[in-house]
This record gives sequence, structure tokens and C-alpha cells, in this order.
Amino acid sequence: MTLLDRPGVPGSAAARRGERTTAPRQDGVVLTAGVGALQLEAGGALPEVELSYETWGTLDADASNAVLIQHALTGDTHVAQGHGAEPGWWDALVGPGKPVDTEKYFVVAANMLGGCYGSTGPSSLDPEGVPWGSRFPFVTIRDSVRAEARLADRLGVRRWHAVLGGSMGGARALEWAAMYPDRVRHCVVVAIGGYSTAEQIALAQAQLLAIRQDPAYRGGDYYGGPEPVAGLGLARRIAHISYRSEAELNFRFGRRGQGAENPLEAPGGAAERGRYQVESYLDHQADKLVGRFDANSYVALTEALMSHDVGRGRGGMQRALAGARAEFFLASVNSDRLYFPEQSDELARALPGEVPVHSIDAKIGHDGFLTEIGQLGAELRRRVFTL
Repeated sequence: MTLLDRPGVPGSAAARRGERTTAPRQDGVVLTAGVGALQLEAGGALPEVELSYETWGTLDADASNAVLIQHALTGDTHVAQGHGAEPGWWDALVGPGKPVDTEKYFVVAANMLGGCYGSTGPSSLDPEGVPWGSRFPFVTIRDSVRAEARLADRLGVRRWHAVLGGSMGGARALEWAAMYPDRVRHCVVVAIGGYSTAEQIALAQAQLLAIRQDPAYRGGDYYGGPEPVAGLGLARRIAHISYRSEAELNFRFGRRGQGAENPLEAPGGAAERGRYQVESYLDHQADKLVGRFDANSYVALTEALMSHDVGRGRGGMQRALAGARAEFFLASVNSDRLYFPEQSDELARALPGEVPVHSIDAKIGHDGFLTEIGQLGAELRRRVFTL
């Protein structure tokens, strides 16, 4: 008996038949499902794909209350707190009594293909029991969405009430609407446009080179030895500058030195000078990511995000979305300097009908889609989550 055959587990045989179960809910508990072999858009294949996911709430008998939430680049599946003590990254949006009310909706969050939180990725073992490493194939946003569609099948979800996400999660939500128009009722896309621009690709390339040029990277085959922590940390620093606004960084740190450190003193040579506060902040962000994320997954997911272009091979963005049947809800962050609000406006113009772009008012920059998501709560209740 597999996990998905156990009575009461979302996606069990009983759930797929539309039967209600009385087993205890497993809110915020990581589960794993095999979704089979997967042919990849850019060529190659993975012989057996697993996706890790978490759920909150209970799937209705007619499976009409299912919601899929997509994480950003280095995010995970823990959207809301659930039964444990660990807070979720969208607790302001998801949970009992929240706009995405887990007493009314069955919420699913899946770790993207190529990730390092339980889904098949570079650190996973191949059929011979060896980490994929450098042999892990190039995957795109569309590849992950195809795998997620199989997960939905196994969970008994034929049509999502809503698919939503911010940043890379928004790219995945948009692809769901384009690839499976009959399976998405509402599509919520926050803080991203219809494609990655040249500047966004350029910023991503600098991050990838930071990792690949770390001697410990060894072409991606570093498992069992020293990890490329310096390269991954540098990649995070580059990225984090684009996640925050200039105004926020200047307000928080200015030109101040870090504690007793004096940036203008270097008694042991220039390499030993003191740090500015903003440098200490970036060091802290780098250390946090290095402690929880795999460098190969950072490369795989960054390259997937670089590939994001809903119009690719479909005659452009407008034609690609002409057949979408979802009701769209778009939002941008007014201080975003990574995915500019103008890109959300462009996406809105490409969609059928009149689609407004809601604005998150945040001084922080791109990360406002995480920290200030509560600003969208009232409109999301009115337009999307009406149960």
C-alpha cells in the first residue's frame, strides 16, 4: 500500500472516488507522491519523479474547493502554520479565517521539480542510487507544471478553484492557466510578468556564475565533499539586492558601520577592513540560505525561471493566453525593481477582457509580495475566495 492508498489521505483512492473520509487532517505535514516518468521540454527525461507537498483543510466530495499555492525561487511548501509550531511564509493569507480559509478550502503547496525540499532534484538519487548532480537535466517552469498536474490527478483534483503564487510562483500559476485552461477557475499572479526580461536573465546569470566558479562546485558533483557555500552565498547577495528597494536599504542601513567595525579602518590590509551595516545584512542573508538550500537546486530553479515566457512557441503572450478560461487576478509591488509593475500591466493588456492590476504599497521592494500580501486580502475575498 502506498501513501496515496491510505484511507483519509488527500489523494487516496477514496478521495479520488469523491468519498468523504473521517481520518484526521494533516495540515502542514510534508507528504510525497510519485508522478511517474517525465519527458522534458528541452529534451531528456527523468525516469521517476516525486513531488513533495503539504495540504491544509479537507477536499470537498465534488473536489471543487481545491487551491494550489506556488512558492517562489528558494521557497518551500510550508505556506501556512498548520498543526506544527513553524510559521508559514504566507500566514497572513492562508489559514483558518484568513482570505484563503483552510476551514473552507483544501490548500495544496508543492515543491517545484528541481528543488531540494523533497521533490526530485539534483541532490536526489538516480535509479543507481547516486545523486544526480551534474547529470540532472534542464527543467523549465512548464515541466514542473506538468508534474504538478499529475499530482493533482492523484489528489483527485480535476479543476483548481484557484492557482496562485508570487514571483516564480506567479510564473507557475500563469503556466497552469495557459497549459490547462479547463483546470483553473481563478489564476492569481503576483509580482511577475509574462516572461523574464533580458535584465532579469542577466541578473540570474551573475548568480549562476557565482556558484559555478566556486572551486568546490566541481561542475555540480560536490555531494559527499565540501559544498560551494561561498558561491551560493554570493549568488544570494546578488539576488537579495534586487529583492529589496534602494530606499529601504538606505533607510535601514545608510552608510553606517556594523557595530564597532569601522569600514574606513583596515589595520591588516584592505581585505580586513570593517563592514558597513548593509554588508553585514547581506552576509546574514547569505548565511541563512547556505544553511538551508542546495546550490544545484538554486542553479536548476534559477535556469527554470530564466526560461519563463508564457508566449514561447505559442505565437506570443496574447495568443498564448487567448484560450485561457481562468478569471485572472494580477498584482504588483509598487517599489519592485526586479519585476517592475509595468510588466504586470503588460500582462494585463495581453489577457482577454479587462483585468485590473492591484498594487501592493510597500517600501521594501520585490519582497513586498511576501511581507505585505495581507493588503490583497479584502480584494481576494471579494473576487476569488468567496465561500
